[in-house]
Amino acid sequence: MLVLDFINVGNGDSALIREMEEGRQVFAMLVDCGHDCLVRDDHPPLNDQRSCRIYAGDFLKKQGVTHLDVLLLTHFHRDHIGGLSRVLDAVTVDELIASYIPPADSVPLEPDGDNGLPKAAPNLLRRVDMYARALRKHPGRIRTMTQIPGDHMEVRQLTPSLKMNILCGEPALYPRQKAVYDAAFRGERNHYDLVHWGKSMNVSSLRQRLFYHGKEIMLGGDAYAHMWETESVTPCDILKVPHHASLSSTTRKLLAMLQPKTAVVSVAAGRPDERPHPYIVSLIREYTQDLHFTDSVDIPGLVQPEYHESVHLEIE
Repeated sequence: MLVLDFINVGNGDSALIREMEEGRQVFAMLVDCGHDCLVRDDHPPLNDQRSCRIYAGDFLKKQGVTHLDVLLLTHFHRDHIGGLSRVLDAVTVDELIASYIPPADSVPLEPDGDNGLPKAAPNLLRRVDMYARALRKHPGRIRTMTQIPGDHMEVRQLTPSLKMNILCGEPALYPRQKAVYDAAFRGERNHYDLVHWGKSMNVSSLRQRLFYHGKEIMLGGDAYAHMWETESVTPCDILKVPHHASLSSTTRKLLAMLQPKTAVVSVAAGRPDERPHPYIVSLIREYTQDLHFTDSVDIPGLVQPEYHESVHLEIE
């Protein structure tokens, strides 16, 4: 049985995928780690006592997960990698998969120093520094780290029954990403490169397609719809809606290609930036009524809030 938990990390993404045999875990993968804070300072305060938001690391502990076969990071925004340190507090990892691995001898980037950089540049450095700092803080917790080159689809047979395709964006993005981050760790501070890449991070987001007993699960990361609606996208059984169901996340064309039977939106309730966007919610419902939200989203007349630590799905 394949068990999927789309964790209610509030603002951010984190999905735990486990294959179970007679109640015993035989494989576990975590895709993204959520934010480092359950309530962002630019979002409304969390006043609802019924809220079930939980850090990804704490969710793993509650589920009794102490080891991950795979930890996959789709990209390096704070709401996807901010919870990495808590995750590594909770588990050991066989393989970390990401589109960039910091140098083994990386040093703090000091993004908040007096460097005269425009605001977007320190923001980017802060995210990458958070990622590298979590790895430095947990030596020996990860057995191996794999950097995805981004120039082809990666195919992994995770178990005899579970296969994963890792899908990338435009191949030219990934060498550029590496050059920008490597330069930052060398102490170089190119204003243009940092600001430009900071605006490009979502388009480099990795996507995953899982195959299990004839069922297909599509995890969209934060990829915008225009990145992949021109590809040979085929129907799926479960769709993790990309980019928190923002207006740019999904189009009618993409949904017509994916034809999801079940859709899950990972998003914080009460976000002030129309994520999920009501139009996208309505559009998804044209294709499936089996639509779930990780947090207690409330859109009057459209979505009633539900309270849970995860959207829990099972595939036999």
